[in-house]
Amino acid sequence: MPSDATLLRMTTNVEPQICPTCHQVLTARGVVVPGAKESVTVHARNEAHLVAAFRTAQDAATDRITGFAGSLSFVYLHAAWFVVWILLNAGLAGAGLIFDAFPYGLLTMVVSLEAIFLSTFVMVSQNRQAARADLRSELDFETNLRSEIWSIHIGRQLGLDPTEIEQHVQRAVQANKAQIAGSAGVDAQPAFDPAAA
Repeated sequence: MPSDATLLRMTTNVEPQICPTCHQVLTARGVVVPGAKESVTVHARNEAHLVAAFRTAQDAATDRITGFAGSLSFVYLHAAWFVVWILLNAGLAGAGLIFDAFPYGLLTMVVSLEAIFLSTFVMVSQNRQAARADLRSELDFETNLRSEIWSIHIGRQLGLDPTEIEQHVQRAVQANKAQIAGSAGVDAQPAFDPAAA
């Protein structure tokens, strides 16, 4: 991507000619373009901003807990905890320090309760990730639809027939599917050749 200075040079002339894309990039970065009168409205929604708008303190806490529970630090901490617990209750530090004799019923109960809570945190986090994936899918669909509509309009302005282009696209999709199926063990089909279409 060109630097701000390059974009500014490209957009500042004696008579300002503002490229909408350059103007948008410069405006987003806080660069003021002298003589700029054009304003560009971005219609695409940002997934990160939408997710952040609905994120609560509970969501942040859940993410921190599941993030830690899925780390090696968590494994090392538990390994050390179990070793210390078992050594203390095996009487290696003296009989007076034994508080959970073999078969370590208290340890079993504590670990079981921890597993219940951790599995709940993981499920809550997975549900939120699924909702985020749904949002991402919706935004992708909007972007793809917007791109397709713009492409059709631009193609028409260039004198291209959208129906003919769509036929080329469908042939390319079918050829690609056949090639993928061929690489999976089915008879291989030749790849789509745009020159032959």
